[in-house]
Amino acid sequence: MFKLNIVCTGTLKEKHFISAQEEYLKRLQKFCEVKIVEFAEEKLPQNPSLAEIEKALDKEYEKYSPVLKGKVFVCAVEGKEYSSEDFSKLLKKSFDETGVVTFLIGSSHGLSQKAKSGATLVSFSKMTLPHHLARIFLEEQVYRAFSILTGSSYHK
Repeated sequence: MFKLNIVCTGTLKEKHFISAQEEYLKRLQKFCEVKIVEFAEEKLPQNPSLAEIEKALDKEYEKYSPVLKGKVFVCAVEGKEYSSEDFSKLLKKSFDETGVVTFLIGSSHGLSQKAKSGATLVSFSKMTLPHHLARIFLEEQVYRAFSILTGSSYHK
């Protein structure tokens, strides 16, 4: 069975996000084994400098880098945008090659350059999304990708 890792900075706290995630994880179980890995966001002062932000992002990278396995995708606004159909093909190719796919979603300050180097950058939109919403969006799109690949009526 395929293994999907979703690595996130921060935790879901709002009930509506938790409920949505539970639903998509339940749906994804028939296609892959899903593991959610959450890391705490580094504390920053009220108005951090760019240097303070970069240092915090590097510290976050040190925490989650050991769990970045298989084909790694970084969710970032500067990444490539895909249609749902093209995303499903990309996902299938990645699972076929490695069996393990990891998506990385950063904090509200983004991700360290170290996290982005060597990974495939994907974007959900040119608009900035809250990282909690991006996480649910990712889970839905992965489910949609499997639905496309299996010919389910979910994707119309």
